[in-house]
Amino acid sequence: MNASLRPVWLTVAAAFGLWFLTFTLGFGNFWLKLTASACLLAAIGLGYSRVEIKTLFAFRMRHLWIGIGSALVLYGIFWVGKETADLLFDFAPGQIASVYKPKSQLDAVWIGLLLLFLMGPAEEIFWRGFIQRRLAERYGARRGFWWAAGAYTLIHITSWNFMLLVAAGVCGLFWGLLYRQEQNLIPVVISHALWDVMIFVLFPMA
Repeated sequence: MNASLRPVWLTVAAAFGLWFLTFTLGFGNFWLKLTASACLLAAIGLGYSRVEIKTLFAFRMRHLWIGIGSALVLYGIFWVGKETADLLFDFAPGQIASVYKPKSQLDAVWIGLLLLFLMGPAEEIFWRGFIQRRLAERYGARRGFWWAAGAYTLIHITSWNFMLLVAAGVCGLFWGLLYRQEQNLIPVVISHALWDVMIFVLFPMA
């Protein structure tokens, strides 16, 4: 294992384990487990990214509009995808509905706050700000993007939900491309956080 990438692959393995505990094992509150897992990974990612923090979070006003606009575009992509999947696959409606079952474990306001201020930002800090950035430094922007998107997708296999796995793949590609284009976490964090709130709280698809 390349020494410079050892933290990357070890933390991806840790992410797989944490997602397994969150999705597969039924004990505890889903939202609190997911929040704790994402924040732990983000803290590790920030620890390995101290030198780059100013660059990763250098705010420009355009980042705000890119984040908002891309969240709306991604929601539209999911709406079309959901309607198409419902027509093509008999199992799609049931699997999509099962994604929303954990909503009963916590009040919608708290879910929205966790998604907006902790879970969405934490996932981007780890997956794009640390994993994709490190892989791009080692393998180049294109290969780093594909490796990171693949890892982000595959950890969701622990949900045993094909539709969620596909959704994770779409999100990994979308936010990975956005980060690759902007080389900044601000628009990606805004996009992820707003999309989370829209699809899980404000305008759910099941």
